[in-house]
Amino acid sequence: MSIKVPESDWFKPPAGSERLWVGVALVWCMIMFLAMPYWHFKGKQNATGESYAVTPAEFMERVTRFVETNKVGEENGIPIVEPSPGGDAYLVGQMWRWYPILKLKEGQTYRLHISSVDLQHGFSVLPININFQALPGYDHVITLTPTSKGVYQIICNEFCGIGHHLMTGRIIVE
Repeated sequence: MSIKVPESDWFKPPAGSERLWVGVALVWCMIMFLAMPYWHFKGKQNATGESYAVTPAEFMERVTRFVETNKVGEENGIPIVEPSPGGDAYLVGQMWRWYPILKLKEGQTYRLHISSVDLQHGFSVLPININFQALPGYDHVITLTPTSKGVYQIICNEFCGIGHHLMTGRIIVE
């Protein structure tokens, strides 16, 4: 089998219903192009936050100090920490867990610092729609105010290796 040069009149412009569907696709692309910035700024669909450069070792030091000063209990060897309302809370992703367990108060505002010390992890809080990427070398700060009491599961939604399915954590809101 050899490669053949196409005939000189191989291209035929769209006609009939094909032309209609190309037009519908183009219009839909323009609608979505305009909707994305609208929902970002007006619809508050994307949480905005701050990001700072930090080494993984520095961030882990901050987490360790945070745990030592705010520990209120322990569950299966993982400390439960309760930051002061209006203060900073730290959460680190590492193979294959979220550390520590956070205990927050309903209606109080916190600055949640999220990072990773080893690889990229996905930070997703269920059943609400919070979704961030935790990257080594970056301290992502999210300002949040819990509005409902309950236990919220944190999962990693970025494949991080063989123990990815075990990478969970919790936020307790009282």
